[in-house]
Amino acid sequence: MTFARMLTVLVASVLLTAAPAAAQSVLRIGLNDDPDALDPTISRAYVGRLVFAALCDKLFDVTPDLKIVPQLATGYEWAADRSSVVLRLRPGVKFHDGEPFNAEAVRFNIERHLNTPGSFRKSEIGDIKSVDALNDLSVRLNLSQPSVPVMAALTDRAGMMVSPKAARELGERFGTRPVCAGPFKFAERVAQGKIVLQRFADYWDKANVHVDRVEFVPITDSTARLASLRSGDLQMIERVSPTDLAQIRADTRLNVAGVPELGYQVIRLNVAHGPKGRALADVRVRQAIDLAIDREALVRAVFNDEYIAGNQWVSPASVFYNARLPVRKRDVARAKTLLREAGQPSPAFTLILPPERDRQEAAQVIQAMLAEAGITMTLQSQENVTMLEAGKRGDFEAYFTFWSGRPDPDGNIFTHYTCKGAQNDGRYCNATFDALVTKARHTVDVAERKQLYDQATEILLREVPALHLWHRRIFTGLSGRVQGFTPHPDGIIRVKGLKLS
Repeated sequence: MTFARMLTVLVASVLLTAAPAAAQSVLRIGLNDDPDALDPTISRAYVGRLVFAALCDKLFDVTPDLKIVPQLATGYEWAADRSSVVLRLRPGVKFHDGEPFNAEAVRFNIERHLNTPGSFRKSEIGDIKSVDALNDLSVRLNLSQPSVPVMAALTDRAGMMVSPKAARELGERFGTRPVCAGPFKFAERVAQGKIVLQRFADYWDKANVHVDRVEFVPITDSTARLASLRSGDLQMIERVSPTDLAQIRADTRLNVAGVPELGYQVIRLNVAHGPKGRALADVRVRQAIDLAIDREALVRAVFNDEYIAGNQWVSPASVFYNARLPVRKRDVARAKTLLREAGQPSPAFTLILPPERDRQEAAQVIQAMLAEAGITMTLQSQENVTMLEAGKRGDFEAYFTFWSGRPDPDGNIFTHYTCKGAQNDGRYCNATFDALVTKARHTVDVAERKQLYDQATEILLREVPALHLWHRRIFTGLSGRVQGFTPHPDGIIRVKGLKLS
């Protein structure tokens, strides 16, 4: 070999050694708080749904205009009497551990949702009495009675599919190492630090996955979350506070997208769950609290009128809103009269709330409003997951949360207010109410369903098991580098399809 040839080989070798590996594209998303267990069956925290959207595909999804569309299923056919529905499944799908997705996997997952102790999905799909695997790619859900909301439930966590093999092997620890069939697979979780997902090479729709890694970073302080977006450390942040919109809109490097939410912001009241249910057990005290709050002034003062004052479990824009019972004007005098009639002219209770600016500021305004009626509300901050666990135990008098909403109205009301509802933390119970919303579950005609829900709403507004306060526009902040984002009314960021320039 000549000297010139040796030199050429040596230079080429050095260049190859020095060349860095191709940099991975990383999408970092700022969350308002830290999710609970990453197990679709027992998950409750809203932010978990954002992680699941990248991690766990569902049988169906919804479009921005709330149409049900296939995901892991390709379609469905109802029986003539609506006593069952057959789902057709997508071929060639693998779970992250390489196991096949098929009818037996669907049967396992539905039964897991229904039978796992502490499942929050049971009340969502409780009308499913059995599941038949007809063949490898067809499964029949047999219903105890016709159920209108069941298909909508399968567009959320009840429709998420996990690997049966991993679920059996990990048992109660599944939420620490979830194995699903989404575009990204679980890599690691650092408590209060980040959740890291890595692109799944064998994903069934990999042509529509354009980033290599997704990191979800919980940052409870909205100012810090916005600062991380502006610095470029984050590329997206969810639930931007209305008070931060001006800064984002003024920054040419950033964009913001907003859409009205399906859900509601709510203070849940403990009316009968253990010893702490005594403070607010008297309906007259709850009615007085309700009357002492000026919802329109609250939205104007705290949220610059970017949100909509509300008093029901759906927004005024919904066909199921009871327009005969709009948001009432504040009536402090009537509130005081009710308290005297209850023999509690100066009641006191504690409100638990997360360290999130929007709810903290709203709570302070509500606190001042209640004080004018002689009601003392003490504020106690807890991390969101801790607060929800306290609610589950009945270790609260009131807590300040929200419900992101569901495509079918049943998802906004049944689980929260029926006597045995999985998320009825306050243990409110009214047999007439239960009968109305149960009948609505099995009524196809929209007008008839509305009549049933109107009656149910009248009961809730009279008995006040919770204080529905406002409905947000869900604002997502994003770097100008992010392309392909479409906001949905459920507030969930669909990572599939997103690109980073």
